[in-house]
Amino acid sequence: MAKTNNKVPVSTNITKNQKYMEQKVGLDVSFDAGFRELVILKKKVQLYYVTGLCDTAFIQELMDKLIEINDFESNMRKLPEIIENRLVHQQVTPVETMDEVVDQILSGLVAVFVDGGKKAYIIDVRSYPGRAPQEPDTEKVIRGSRDGFTENIIENTALTRRRLRDERLRLEMLKVGERSKTDVCVSYLQDVADEGLVEVIKQKIEEIEVDGVAMADKTVDEFFIERKWNHYPLVRYTERPDVAASHLLEGHVIIMVDTSPSTIILPTTFFHHMQHAEEFRQAPSVGTFVRFIRFLGVFVSMYLLPLWLLFVLDPTMLPKDLSYIGPNEEGNIPIMVQIVLAELGIEFLRMAAIHTPTPLSTSMGLIAAVLIGQIAIDVGMLSPEVILYVSISAIGSYVTPSYELSVANKLTNIILIIAVGFFGLKGLVIGFLIHILYLVQLKSLKTPYLWPFIPFNPKAMLHILFRIPIPYANTRPSIVHPKNNYRQPKSKS
Repeated sequence: MAKTNNKVPVSTNITKNQKYMEQKVGLDVSFDAGFRELVILKKKVQLYYVTGLCDTAFIQELMDKLIEINDFESNMRKLPEIIENRLVHQQVTPVETMDEVVDQILSGLVAVFVDGGKKAYIIDVRSYPGRAPQEPDTEKVIRGSRDGFTENIIENTALTRRRLRDERLRLEMLKVGERSKTDVCVSYLQDVADEGLVEVIKQKIEEIEVDGVAMADKTVDEFFIERKWNHYPLVRYTERPDVAASHLLEGHVIIMVDTSPSTIILPTTFFHHMQHAEEFRQAPSVGTFVRFIRFLGVFVSMYLLPLWLLFVLDPTMLPKDLSYIGPNEEGNIPIMVQIVLAELGIEFLRMAAIHTPTPLSTSMGLIAAVLIGQIAIDVGMLSPEVILYVSISAIGSYVTPSYELSVANKLTNIILIIAVGFFGLKGLVIGFLIHILYLVQLKSLKTPYLWPFIPFNPKAMLHILFRIPIPYANTRPSIVHPKNNYRQPKSKS
């Protein structure tokens, strides 16, 4: 966020401070801009706050303690020191500029001015409206914690701190947006995370110049990750505190943005988007099996339909044992067009389910899929085999843990289908090579997107393919350049 050098200091004349606050905050216009003036030892003391972002009980207690000063104190000269000692809260910060006072008030804190004082006292009594932590809908597990990040950044940092009670865990708060002044927290382990990585991330966040980040983490992501028109996700989102804590232990950096329940994990690779917490909640053998099934589903979502279309267009490529593959009835529409129409139909159903009220979305999706699919077959618009393979491909996309990756794979799937439809085998081969080369050249904060496959790292690739038992997973991934590569402390003699 762009910073101005003209800082207005807190005036010793409390009337000037009041006029400044009226102009900047709109005390006489905005109904939620709270203001209370008290007279303590014959001097004015003013409190400023935003009613919807503060806990009323704390404000009442503050005023009670301030009014009691009239009964027990008489030294007017030391009134600022007396008031600072009577502010009954664990976090009281003196500030010297009016700009910072305004920013803190609009963030949900209370500002206290004392006539004749050169500082304002900021008390953190914010109480953001929001929901209780609950399990994220997109990252459910059979066993494991049921809490999840919320739209409250204070709760999110607490959920992280609860899992990592390490004095070296750092939670640095920044602000983004000239108007929104949104809180952005950069979280990392001081003795593990690479200092260069942390500094690059903080610098990129501080360089963001925008009036507001209404879309929260997504807006921040698009400013400091140069993706342009790339459709593959270069950061990983998670709403699970245990997943975020696990990545912090590996040496990653976590970015939390206020008003968003999702946190950003950096840096990430293609294979990070294919991991799920469920794999680590099961036995290593079961987790490995689940991981292989998930890999299969991801590749099916990208390559099944183009490959099947190739066999339909050129049945001579099939061995005799697989000669049954292909539609028994071609229908009135070319197969490629049928597949594209079916894929678009799946997307229509998905978007309709999202925008339909929850009690109706499941039944609506099932009924619409069955009725539309059957009618399309009856009228000769689609063949049964097209419905079958498109459904399998759609299931593969839903198996993908990362929603962003599943949508990107869907676009790749459609592009490959069109390439095969027009150019046959050459289209598939060239399209596949372009896809791989495209992924190879992608980087997330200078991190190769296909690591550890390209460039190849055998030990890291083993950890990608198999769910290694935790006692044997004692090293951190080299891709994050951790300061401390060994994860488990040495046993004490």
